[in-house]
Amino acid sequence: MTAPLHETSAGESTATADTAPDAPGTPENSGAAAKAIEGRSPWQIAWTRLKRDKLALAGAFVVVFLVLVALFAPLIVGLLGHPPDEFHEDQIDPLFGTPIGSWGGVSSDFLFGVEPVNGRDVFSRIVYGARISLLVAFLAAVFAVVLGTVLGIIAGYFGGWIDAVLSRVMDVMLAFPQLLFTIALVSVLPNELLGLDGSGVRIAALVVVIGFFGWPYVGRIVRGQTLSLRNREYVEAAQSLGAGRLYILRRELLPNLIAPITVYATLMIPTNILTEAALSFLGAGVKPPTASWGQMLSTAITTYEADPLFMVIPGLAIFITVLAFNLFGDGVRDALDPKGSR
Repeated sequence: MTAPLHETSAGESTATADTAPDAPGTPENSGAAAKAIEGRSPWQIAWTRLKRDKLALAGAFVVVFLVLVALFAPLIVGLLGHPPDEFHEDQIDPLFGTPIGSWGGVSSDFLFGVEPVNGRDVFSRIVYGARISLLVAFLAAVFAVVLGTVLGIIAGYFGGWIDAVLSRVMDVMLAFPQLLFTIALVSVLPNELLGLDGSGVRIAALVVVIGFFGWPYVGRIVRGQTLSLRNREYVEAAQSLGAGRLYILRRELLPNLIAPITVYATLMIPTNILTEAALSFLGAGVKPPTASWGQMLSTAITTYEADPLFMVIPGLAIFITVLAFNLFGDGVRDALDPKGSR
């Protein structure tokens, strides 16, 4: 009589037990399953998407490099250049006032050549000029973001006459001729103000003026986002539990506004760099002999035919810096956009 089909021999049973996968309920499988379905925060998802964007990472690398150059400018110039305000008349042709040698006097001692007429080291002035451009751009962006966020979230949440007044103020600020106002203001500033003197006064004025005229852009974005968030379920739930307005603004609305604020801040910095360069080009920036990229472009106007490289180098510095910030800002915007496809 043959054995029933459902019975197996002892050897077969042992082999089956040895080769069978662990049961779903075992601790090992439970940990693996929990790890497989582990959730990720929105910032982790954004970082994962940002890492896939090679252009954004390249822009971020250049931005970090420029920040390090600005921070360690004295060390870099001490190793590779000369003091930015030191004249080198021996590098200038006394007859024509142009650098001796080809390509604007580029050599192992002067990596980017020398300025016409006075012979100052262009490399050192480019490195120190990065400090002015990035300092003004970052501080003005912080000023605009803080002021725009506070006023925008107040206008969007409270509504009514508060929203109407703040919205009209934004409209007036956006229609105001910023460039002309800045030139007029800087021209009447004293040499000493609030403990600052010389270029320090000009830098503080540029930060305040650029940031003050930049906050309405941030304010409009924050106001629009707040209008769409103030009627969400979690805000109504906090209100029903007796939460105060300050608590709702700080704990419920502001965390959900960080993403658009971050995106706009990264895109505002290159605009501020261009604004600072334009104002320095027009003579409303930092005072000589403080190095500034826009000021170098303004000086190069009279000598670009004899020494075109002196105009090309600061122009490239501005172009590369603005492009890097724009690439990084676009990548951050795509990474934080939940509806994006990349």
